[in-house]
Amino acid sequence: MKEYRKNDLVTVRIEDCGVDGEGIGKADGFTIFVKDAVIGDTVVTKIMKAKKNYGYGRLLEVVEASPYRVEPKCAYARQCGGCQLQALSYEQQLIFKERKVRGHLERIGGFSDIPMESIIGMEQPYYYRNKAQFPVGKDKEGRIVTGFYAGRTHSIIDNRDCALGVSQNKEVLDRVISHIEKYRIEPYDETTGNGLVRHVLVRHGYYTNELMVCLILNGRCLPKEEELVESLLEIEGMTSIIVNTNEQQTNVILGTKLRVLWGKDFITDRIGDIQYQISPLSFFQVNPQQTGKLYAKALEYAGLTGKETVWDLYCGIGTISLFLAQRAKFVRGVEIIPAAIENAKQNAILNGIENTEFFVGKAEEVLPREYEKNGV
Repeated sequence: MKEYRKNDLVTVRIEDCGVDGEGIGKADGFTIFVKDAVIGDTVVTKIMKAKKNYGYGRLLEVVEASPYRVEPKCAYARQCGGCQLQALSYEQQLIFKERKVRGHLERIGGFSDIPMESIIGMEQPYYYRNKAQFPVGKDKEGRIVTGFYAGRTHSIIDNRDCALGVSQNKEVLDRVISHIEKYRIEPYDETTGNGLVRHVLVRHGYYTNELMVCLILNGRCLPKEEELVESLLEIEGMTSIIVNTNEQQTNVILGTKLRVLWGKDFITDRIGDIQYQISPLSFFQVNPQQTGKLYAKALEYAGLTGKETVWDLYCGIGTISLFLAQRAKFVRGVEIIPAAIENAKQNAILNGIENTEFFVGKAEEVLPREYEKNGV
């Protein structure tokens, strides 16, 4: 095996993808991981880190493009840490993911000859994501920026129109950043712990078109809140405007204190025929189109006849619990977060579903206790 060192230039053909979407190729038995290279590419890469048998390279040139290479939808795809596979055609993305699942089942699970259905993909794999959290900061010139972090950093790539998010994100961010600039409000600085505005959280009801804006602050109030509310209310579907206070010097985005500036403290959306109330703190699947397909398949494969008692462990706000309750005799959900269980109970009431029961606690404690008590 040839020994490669940092800063060496290597031409390599990409034969596989890693778990983070990076291309994988071999040169003289030496494995090289190359971000932004796709399966089928022949590339020139600069070795940035070298170990004994493998190394990490930076893509310098695509010598021969893969037949599966496409132009990324987003101009910031290479810099941004949010997307890793935009240069690979969506059809090949599905094949890659299917192979990864099979490989994990075989290598980690020890299974063989696994019967697998093909992945059910999306008709339009863009502009679907119903939740986005945008950090707010300053660039090197001191301008207010918002977008997403560059890969493996906390440097913000200035982009208000993510190709995965809903179109309303840009309009919300334009108005919020304009307000910050107008009143010279300082963004939060992770290094010093100073500054006020940390993140802007946007949630969108895919089927209801309801819109939530939640400002995460390193404090309790935003200057001239009434003016910002007035501006945001011009956006169609605005349902909830909230301030979340997080004064901890932490990478955790949301704090626990919420204050409603206007409207409700939640929005509603649905999966299939089941409606859900979603707060800033709620976990809710971010891809509403695929979630409906996934839950429908789970319900189909469960083969429920109406005689079963189903346990949904780590149930969150009861999304799967309530979906399965349409066919099961009874569903019991367990979740360690009290607020999520309150959401689950409220969602059951919202849908008129009475064959459910929800428990706060650790699954490994609640399940044996209640199973013994109820016998099911």
